[in-house]
Amino acid sequence: MLAIALNPATLITTFDPGSLIYLFDMIGIVACSISGTILAKHKKFDVFGCLLVSIVTAIGGGTVRDVILNRHPLFWMVDMSYLTVITISSLVMQIFFHPNSKRVNKFLRLSDTIGLSAFTLIGIKVADSMGTNVPVALLLGVITIIVGGIIRDMICNEIPLVLQQEIYITAALTGGILYFALHNLGVRDWVTDIATMSTIFTLRMLAIRYDWQFPTLEWKY
Repeated sequence: MLAIALNPATLITTFDPGSLIYLFDMIGIVACSISGTILAKHKKFDVFGCLLVSIVTAIGGGTVRDVILNRHPLFWMVDMSYLTVITISSLVMQIFFHPNSKRVNKFLRLSDTIGLSAFTLIGIKVADSMGTNVPVALLLGVITIIVGGIIRDMICNEIPLVLQQEIYITAALTGGILYFALHNLGVRDWVTDIATMSTIFTLRMLAIRYDWQFPTLEWKY
């Protein structure tokens, strides 16, 4: 599923377009593009502003991950399908999504959760393929999803979701730990991938549904 080419000048890791993991990657791209577009349109950005927000949301985290790993050329420079899919999905949402819809928050959280599930898995698999240890792979999996969301929220003048009390990074880490546990047990890759994404998605949606939050630390004196 991962094709790795090594030479003294470059280190390129790409996904096979025919693989299941490539499909997961595109699902994450579409989901994050949609979440960026929804928030930007709700803030009354113009067409190009919405497109810009959707791009940084979808590829921002993966770009930072690749820079940290010295993985180049960047994935979206190798495969133009990423920018094409982002542009199309953003334009479609701009045309058909009403910015004053009462479901803005629901759509935003759903698309963000789908992106969380897909991009955490992608980040972990990329880092693992580059030979990183488990804690670093988990960290890069989290970075893959949170950076784009942080940039999106900052551009749209919102408090970044990951800085709030919600169960977000915890869901990603839980799924990542499950990924390595299943991998070490010899479970098939496609089963491990689906189980990881399903766990992250379910945990995050349950946290939203039942308003699970971490308490703040406070010393009362």
